[in-house]
Formats: sequence, structure tokens, C-alpha cells
Amino acid sequence: MNLPKVIEELVKTQNEFDSAAYANCFAEDAQVFDEGKTHTGKAEIEKWIDKSNTDNKATMEPLAYDEKEDILSAKIAGTFPGSPLVLKFHFKIANGKIQNLKVTG
Repeated sequence: MNLPKVIEELVKTQNEFDSAAYANCFAEDAQVFDEGKTHTGKAEIEKWIDKSNTDNKATMEPLAYDEKEDILSAKIAGTFPGSPLVLKFHFKIANGKIQNLKVTG
């Protein structure tokens, strides 16, 4: 699978539970929409993913990537109810950084 470098890095840092490195995949003013909430800016994104890592211990396994739409389908497994799940990660990428990420079921 041919993933953009920043998405490869995002998956790697998620699987290592490295919240700071995960947040560094995003632009300063990036937004993440997940579980009905929007998280804006790298500091807020790092706080969100750190809590998620602590609570859920979720890992990502890429399954498919739509290059035209920048959508990654991935199996997410962890300590949360219903694990594992297949989720879609809708990216907007510019200048090698994630500008926007929306996670859907």
C-alpha cells in the first residue's frame, strides 16, 4: 500500500503510543473530528490522543488507501468496547502535514 509519508508516520506513532510524535504529524492549526468532538491545534490534538492512548491502547492496521480521496481504512484494536473496529480516516494534507482529519465508522 502506498501511503503518504505523513500518514505512515501517523500510523507508526499511534502504534507506539507516542502522543507528541503523533501530534507533530499535524499542522499548527489542524483540526481532528472524532467521536462527535472537534480538536483544534497541535496542543489540543496531543492532549486528545494522549487520553485516547491511555484509555484505549488502540493500534492501527492499514487495510486500504484511496489516493484520490485521501481516505485510509484501518482496523483499530484496543481495550475499548467493540474492539476491533474498521474505521475510515479522511485526511486533508498540505505541505507534508495533516490539516484536517475526520474519523468515521
